[in-house]
Amino acid sequence: MKKIKRALISVYDKKKLKNLLKILKKNHVQILSSGGTYKEIKKLGFETIEISNYTKSPEVLDGRVKTLNPKIHAGILMKRNNTKHKKESVKNNFREIDLVVVNFYPFKKALERTNNHNEILENIDIGGPALVRAAAKNYRDVAIVSDPSQYDEVIHHLQKNNCSTSLKLREKLSSEAFNATASYDSNIANYFNNVTENSFPKKKTFAFKLHEKLRYGENPHQEASVYIDGDYKLKQLNGKKLSYNNYSDIFAALRISKTLPKNRGTVIVKHANPCGVSIETNKAESFKLALKSDPISAFGGIVSCNFKIKKKVAEEINKMFFEVIIADGFDKETLRIFKRKKNLRLIDSSNLKNKNLQNFKNDFNMLLLQSSDDIKFSTKNFKVVSKLKPTRKVLNNLIFAFNICRFVKSNAIVLTHRGTTVGIGSGQPSRLDSCKIAIDKLKKFNSDIGGEILAASDAFFPFVDGIETLVQSGVTAVIQPSGSVRDKEIIKYANETRTILVFSKSRHFNH
Repeated sequence: MKKIKRALISVYDKKKLKNLLKILKKNHVQILSSGGTYKEIKKLGFETIEISNYTKSPEVLDGRVKTLNPKIHAGILMKRNNTKHKKESVKNNFREIDLVVVNFYPFKKALERTNNHNEILENIDIGGPALVRAAAKNYRDVAIVSDPSQYDEVIHHLQKNNCSTSLKLREKLSSEAFNATASYDSNIANYFNNVTENSFPKKKTFAFKLHEKLRYGENPHQEASVYIDGDYKLKQLNGKKLSYNNYSDIFAALRISKTLPKNRGTVIVKHANPCGVSIETNKAESFKLALKSDPISAFGGIVSCNFKIKKKVAEEINKMFFEVIIADGFDKETLRIFKRKKNLRLIDSSNLKNKNLQNFKNDFNMLLLQSSDDIKFSTKNFKVVSKLKPTRKVLNNLIFAFNICRFVKSNAIVLTHRGTTVGIGSGQPSRLDSCKIAIDKLKKFNSDIGGEILAASDAFFPFVDGIETLVQSGVTAVIQPSGSVRDKEIIKYANETRTILVFSKSRHFNH
């Protein structure tokens, strides 16, 4: 156990200090503080010594230098049981500092508040991380409190142990402190990576904070947690806690929803694959059409609406069992309807933005990192290569099909009819098998539709048999990336069968 006799407090976030100061005062702990923290402690009615008076060195350079002083850092870093350290400390009048309470300038919040580079630079904390690292390194003798969320635990510990800290607590606080400095520096490094357009630096760090520890992962024997970068943008309004698999499906659903036309579109996802999507303008019909695409797979899945859900849509959705409903808001009547099912998870995604995303996968201590496949499609991305040309409406519907296709696990085939999926073949090693699965879904659930059936493929057809299978099932137009050595054969077949064929300039695998 280490008795606290002297503490240094230098914090940007000055909330919740009072209770900590009370127990330090009760145990006659000398408190050192700097600048604004000094003023706040005095305002709260507690005694403190300003660091500049303690070190006999004034704050300089507009406060850029105030705690970077040998008397401060020696007081933190000296080993209490080291004879040489003790002699040097006596000689130089260095006094032991047993508790360090520090939190940093809010660099991440500065990024959200402004684009002014100079202002952002001024929010890079130097002295704070230096103090935290010093105290964390010397955890055998010093306790480091690096976040206000730790105050209650530390206060309880001090009350229980006569203002002393245990090695176990100091070790834990040290671990959390190094995570805090690593995260803080990571945010700064990533900011400069963006400024210098260095997307893939030689060393890459990520700054994510724990949002929630989950009951388990994909399976009960796996551990899992959710970490977030910044503020949590999803708001749960009802239902059980989200599971690992729920989150996986939510991500898949939202990636599609956020690419659909504003205030339009229903997406139904099961096991991270869409099983129905519709951009029908009538919102209740949009849900019903998306469901009709594959009602068997949809059971127990996730619904994501790219609009605010109102009563009529809620009544339709509530006729079937779903795990999660996502929307850009729910009105009061809708919430009342959905909350009849107490376990139904309701997620408001209206604050979520789909931009500047990165995708990564990892295994075997290796990380795959790439920019997100978030190209905004327009007619400029495509070239009509068949003799038969599509109308503007047909071309737009083909682009809709191609957009959905990039979110289906490869190999992917998507069949659509007037802005609604009517057959999806996903995740097959053979593109031909994906074609057959999509056609089977079409025949099973949407054999009654009339008019054109459109098909999208996430990559080129390596052989004619894929497009041939689609056309023979009633497909009248196909959209696919170019790049096959047999592109000319594919075009020839399309012309012979009077099939519209559109080539994309980009491929869209989703492994």
